[in-house]
Order: sequence, then structure tokens, then C-alpha cells
Amino acid sequence: MAEFTMELNDEQKEVRDWLHGFAADVIRPAAAEWDEREETPWPVIQEAAKVGIYSLDFYAQQYFDATGLGIPMAMEELFWGDAGIALSIVGTGLAAVGVLANGTEEQIGTWIPQMYGDAADVKVAAFCSSEPDAGSDVASMRTRAVYDEAKDEWVINGTKTWATNGGIANVHVVVAVVDPGLGSKGHASFIVPPGTPGLAQGQKFKKHGIRASHTAEVILDNVRVPGSCLLGGKEKLDERLARARERAEAGGGERVKNAAMATFEASRPAVGAMAVGTARAAYEVALDYAMTREQFGRPIIDNQGVAFQLADMRTQIDAARLLVWRASWMAVNGKPFTAAEGSMSKLYASETAKKVTAQAVQILGGNGYTREYPVERMHRDSAIYTIFEGTSEIQRLVIARTLSGMPIR
Repeated sequence: MAEFTMELNDEQKEVRDWLHGFAADVIRPAAAEWDEREETPWPVIQEAAKVGIYSLDFYAQQYFDATGLGIPMAMEELFWGDAGIALSIVGTGLAAVGVLANGTEEQIGTWIPQMYGDAADVKVAAFCSSEPDAGSDVASMRTRAVYDEAKDEWVINGTKTWATNGGIANVHVVVAVVDPGLGSKGHASFIVPPGTPGLAQGQKFKKHGIRASHTAEVILDNVRVPGSCLLGGKEKLDERLARARERAEAGGGERVKNAAMATFEASRPAVGAMAVGTARAAYEVALDYAMTREQFGRPIIDNQGVAFQLADMRTQIDAARLLVWRASWMAVNGKPFTAAEGSMSKLYASETAKKVTAQAVQILGGNGYTREYPVERMHRDSAIYTIFEGTSEIQRLVIARTLSGMPIR
């Protein structure tokens, strides 16, 4: 087990500097254009694939970093460049985590490479969990998967929403209800292979922020997938459902996780790192502006009202990063989140990003409110962190329930 440390090793520093260079030289110059276009930045994703950033090998190396810091370090640097473009580059990762968290070794080896493609033929993947009436309330999910034993196929029907890369993905990972009587414990995840009949893109959303990332509904109309596309396999699913039924009958006992929650628990610190990257970017712009912008014959940072804001911004960013790093180290080293440390990291980092980017706009004044300066876009982008993969309210609920052991509602 790797010791917890706040110091990156030489190899990690090299990777960090490489990612920072890509973010500065490739992502940032393209950020404003793709934000305005509100389209997937395929040329930037292809450049990321050419240099090895958008690839299974790169994410595997970071994911299996024994210190746990590989993924949060990578997320922070890419999102420092631009949140919308970075999400287009890393969005496939959520689907990949869904397979890693729930799939067999054979499924991992078969499907994750198809999610990325290669530099000559870039692919993306989508994780489909949220529904029009089931976002934070996963127990209200209506998408159904019914097993056709005669054909060894699962038949999936329903509508998913807020899916990053939804409809344009090569591979979709879909969470569906297999036993309605078990609520959120009766869910399972399925691979929907490319070209499967019955899957279609619904509404594409025009968003407040992260506009370079494709977000859309996914319609599933009698989608049939082979039995081998059930992540984890049917034997494992049947065992899990049996335990859940026994627990329900007994009125307590062992907690059984559902497929979507297993994915979100693994990814929350990474989302926190994304928020840290956006916050850091806005802080750096504001600091530079405050040191060069003069009013009344002196730089505005000479005023305590501005200087103290910057001091608070930097303090909050560093605190958020440490919470993310702690949770990431705990996760990779098998330390249980006994105080909901994963949710803590996402909650604090997300709220920090919203606050810091708003302060950056204020420090730049009228300039900060225009699209001539990037803090306006960063402020819009930051709003998503307190919403996706578990709202701030849900994080607080998870933390409170974990600390108290009470079914707080």
C-alpha cells in the first residue's frame, strides 16, 4: 500500500507538465470557439489521441497509479485548460469506470478498447443512468431490462437523459431495472454495442456551460443485447438480487450496492479534481489581472478587498485539492469511506469552483462579465459540478447518513 503523500514523484510531475502543456497549447486556444459552436470538438479529441492522452493505456496507467493521484492530477490539468473540451476528452471515462466497477475481466478487455478506438478512428462512449423522472432519485428509474431466456438476450426499453456523448457514442453503458420490487437494489448495467437496433439519440441539450461537451437523451425501444452484455454476468446478478431480497424480507442486514452507485462512488473524487482545475484557472486569471490592472494610480491587488478575496480563493482551492487527493488515495488503497470522504471531496471542490469563479468575475469587474475574458466561461462551466454525478444536496445527504447511521431524508 502506498503511503499518503502531498508530494508528486518525478514520473507524476513529468506527466503533469506534459498534460499542462497540452492544455495550454491545444485546449485553451480552442476553448472559446467550441463553446460558441456547442459541438463536440473532434479535432481536439483526435489531437489528444495522437499524443496518447485519449487512450485506454493512458487512463489505465493513471487509474492504477498506486498513490491514487494519477487520475485527479490528470483531471485538474485538463480542466484547467477548459471544462467543456476536457469533458469531451474524458467523458468516455465514466462509461469505462462503469465497466471496470461492474464487469468481468473478459467484458473489460472486450469493450473498453472499443470505447476509445485509436488515433486514426476516434470513438467515444456514454454512461446512461439519469432519466427524466429519475436523477438523484435513482429508485424511480423506469428503464426496464427483461431477460429472454429462450434467446439468452436482454430486452431494454426506456429513455435516458443528461447522457454525455449520448447517441453519438460507439458503446453505451445503460443502467436498467431488472427487479422493480427491489427499488435501487434491483438495477443492473448493460453494454449496448455499436449499431444495435432500437437505440437512438433524443433531444440534444443546449446548456449554460460545458457547451463543447455533447449532452443528449438516449431512447431505447426494444433494444436487444446478448446475455453476455450484462455487466458482471447473470450468475453474479442472481446472487446479488437474492441477497437484496433476503435483506428486504429481514428488514435490514447487508447493504447491497446498485450498479449506478458503484460507478458514481468511484468517480466522485475525479469530478472534484475537475472542479479544482476550473477553480485554479479562474484564480490564476484573477490574480494576474489584479496585479496588472490599475485604478487610482495603483494595482487593484493593493486593496485589501481584492487581496483578501484572492487569499481566500487560493486557500479554498488548496483545501479542495487535499480532500480530493485523500479520497483518491483511500479509494485506490482499499480504505473504506467511513465518513463519506468521496462525497466530501466532490461537495467541497464543487462548491469551491462556483464560489472562486464568481469571485474571479467580480475581481475583473465589467471585463469579467464579457466573453473577451475566460472567467465568464469558467463561471458558467463551474455550475455543473454541483449538479452532475450527484448534486451537492445529495452529497450532504450521503455524508450525513454515513456519519449518523440514520435514514435522513
